[in-house]
Amino acid sequence: MSIQIKGIDHIVLLVSDVKRSINFYCDALGCSVDRERPDLGLYHLRAGTAFIDLVDIHGKLGKQSLGSRKAKGRNVDHFALRIEPFVEQDISSHLAAFDVMVGEVFQRYGADGDGPSIYISDPDNNTIELKGAPQN
Repeated sequence: MSIQIKGIDHIVLLVSDVKRSINFYCDALGCSVDRERPDLGLYHLRAGTAFIDLVDIHGKLGKQSLGSRKAKGRNVDHFALRIEPFVEQDISSHLAAFDVMVGEVFQRYGADGDGPSIYISDPDNNTIELKGAPQN
């Protein structure tokens, strides 16, 4: 038997302001709220075929995770979201409306091959790579 990875199912981010983060991921990046669990401080956002789960650091799960996170240190550098189309000017203009600073476009290697990508930061300073289709 071997494990066959189909793609990313979800990532989990600890956030300091859930409303601000939901607004960022939904309004600026086009995610949608799939399910809310305010009793746990957990919010599932649909990101294409995957989820970005937001955990409120002030909620039940966040308080549990924060102690573990502090003990282990930061262990996520960034995550990449595959986007189409990748039109630098359109992306920059759109994100500027949300006061999001956009990094330079570079060709980077990803799951689909070399293609354009930029780095941005969410409201909690998590780094996000917006990755375009490979260019032949």
